[in-house]
Amino acid sequence: MSLVLRFAAGSHKGLIREGNEDSGYAGPRLLAVADGMGGAAAGEVASSEVLGSIVRLDEDVPGADLLTLLGDAVQGANDRLRQMVEEDPQLEGMGCTLTAMLWTGQRMGMVHVGDSRAYLLRDGSLTQITQDHTWVQRLVDEGRITPEEAETHPQRSLLMRALDGRGQVEPDLSIREVRAGDRYLICSDGLSGPVSHQTLEETLGSFYSPEQTVQELIQLALRGGGPDNITCIVADVIDVGATDTLSGLRGDVPVVVGAVAETPPASAADQTILNTPAGRAAGLGRPPQGAFGPAEGYEGGYGAAPGGFGPAEGYEGGYGAYGAEQPGYADEDEDGPVRKGKWAKRSVIGLVTLGLLAGAGYFGWRWTQDQYYVGVDGDHVAVYQGINQNLAGLSLSSVHQSFGDVQVKFLPPDQRTHVTNTIAAVSLGDANDKVKQLQEQATVCRKVSEGARPAPGTSAEPPAAAPTPTPSASPSSSLNHPASPTPAVAAASPTATATAAPAVSPQGEVPTLTEEEQKKAASCPTP
Repeated sequence: MSLVLRFAAGSHKGLIREGNEDSGYAGPRLLAVADGMGGAAAGEVASSEVLGSIVRLDEDVPGADLLTLLGDAVQGANDRLRQMVEEDPQLEGMGCTLTAMLWTGQRMGMVHVGDSRAYLLRDGSLTQITQDHTWVQRLVDEGRITPEEAETHPQRSLLMRALDGRGQVEPDLSIREVRAGDRYLICSDGLSGPVSHQTLEETLGSFYSPEQTVQELIQLALRGGGPDNITCIVADVIDVGATDTLSGLRGDVPVVVGAVAETPPASAADQTILNTPAGRAAGLGRPPQGAFGPAEGYEGGYGAAPGGFGPAEGYEGGYGAYGAEQPGYADEDEDGPVRKGKWAKRSVIGLVTLGLLAGAGYFGWRWTQDQYYVGVDGDHVAVYQGINQNLAGLSLSSVHQSFGDVQVKFLPPDQRTHVTNTIAAVSLGDANDKVKQLQEQATVCRKVSEGARPAPGTSAEPPAAAPTPTPSASPSSSLNHPASPTPAVAAASPTATATAAPAVSPQGEVPTLTEEEQKKAASCPTP
């Protein structure tokens, strides 16, 4: 059995974004999508540089240690971003996600950072094989919100991990066994956001070729509003057989899409990729001649093969380069009022975008102020307002109320661990209820540490416990005179009197425990 990949890639800037900050690369051994962020030109620079750094993995047959190769490549890409920021401080804040697969012919190594996604369609069932590194996904994992709530959460795009040149990146690394008939999808959140899991499964499960499927997926995202850049790669695992002499000539030409196709890496360190098929594709800003073949009558693009869907409306040049000249739009070389009007329109769009971002940030902050949890404030228990997270070094929570009478040291070990790791609450009232439970337990354990004993008459103490000292002081009397009244014997026994006195002391020198408190005392730490 000889397995190969048949792949296609496409990118579209969407219906709202001014430019495309996504980058995608699909080759015989490497599939990768990077979603840039950082505004201005920084997002597209970051995604282009990251793919430019890892594209070398597509040149040779990978060695046995796939994870080391991928991990080193990602660290190298992150180091490259750090170097660029040091050379040009205006790039501070740029970064990108990365989801990539490296194919050996039998296995698939995968590296993942951020909220781009990878899916596997096997036997008609679609499975997401990456986990989003987002704050909202963490809330889902902690059980604080449901997956359904996460889909519409105002902060669903807030990343907890990304390649940004700061410190060491922590990617998810894994190896997957492949089968003939598997279909893989790698995409930015511009596709997975507006298109449901079920629709993705139905579309990928069709009999369309990778090229046709990519176009259909992009159209689905556009029909869903196209709120973000859309980039996706579809790759099929095919058994070509030993006698297929044309297998090396079909589908092996690398495809470069998105920002990296329009603005290939310009650094000297990355110029070497221009000597590779992938680099030449990036340098041209379109796939090399023969990469799927351009659709009939469609210049500059590489849409579906004849008989397919054809290029999506609005594409120009590279696959999915939105913004082709359309009737009613003046050429960029024209001057006068029309040109000024276009700049005014862009300014208005920029202001509106800034307003939307500011509004989203405000409402996101307001949402955090409606959240509460129980944690530790010094050596006491406290209720916190906000969420137990940091954003850019700033804490998103503060102490709402500290309870000085609830000391952590008096809590049982399990409760001490829970409160140290924070206890989630659905409301302020729920948080106060949880503190009340901890307060009751801490009070009992404090009494135990002070030598508390059961209160007189509590059923938790065995009935025979009170006269127990009598037989120890005078065993023969107890045996020879069983009918002797217990109070008289107790009065004659100094030992019995000394034991019973603290429990009934009117001065309360020794704390006492009620029946309910005695049950709680069983879990208290040993004094």
